[in-house]
Amino acid sequence: MRRADREVTNPVKIREIITACSCCRLGLCDGGRAYVVPLDFGFTEKDGHYTFYFHSAKEGRKIELLRESGWASFEMDCGHEWVEGPRACDHTARFQCVMGGGPVTLLETAEEKRAGLAAIMAHITGRDQWEIGEDALKGVCVLRLEVEELTCKVHE
Repeated sequence: MRRADREVTNPVKIREIITACSCCRLGLCDGGRAYVVPLDFGFTEKDGHYTFYFHSAKEGRKIELLRESGWASFEMDCGHEWVEGPRACDHTARFQCVMGGGPVTLLETAEEKRAGLAAIMAHITGRDQWEIGEDALKGVCVLRLEVEELTCKVHE
């Protein structure tokens, strides 16, 4: 990270920022070009290791690209605030962001899918008790991204 003064390494602060974010953008490579898609997400964390979950249709460009590469980069941000200055170059923006990447797996079993969907619902709603029926599981693709690279940056 170029601006070490803005880097966040405190695991509590990183988790707070991830929790505050409502959208995670996956970055994929499509024939040498970037393809970025915003998604709702959920996550789990154990000993500083994050796993992100996403839901999707079973087919489409995103799924094809993930099957090809098995990898995605991600970015999420929150806390945006525009700060005006007396001159154009004095204007700035406050923000918090988390970026990284890791291998992505398309989950197959009902148990894995249910756990991923439960993580998404817990993140979105703050509730962790959900009944997710078999028909719903059959109709959805659930993606799991095991974070191998993660950086966090705050500009306050």
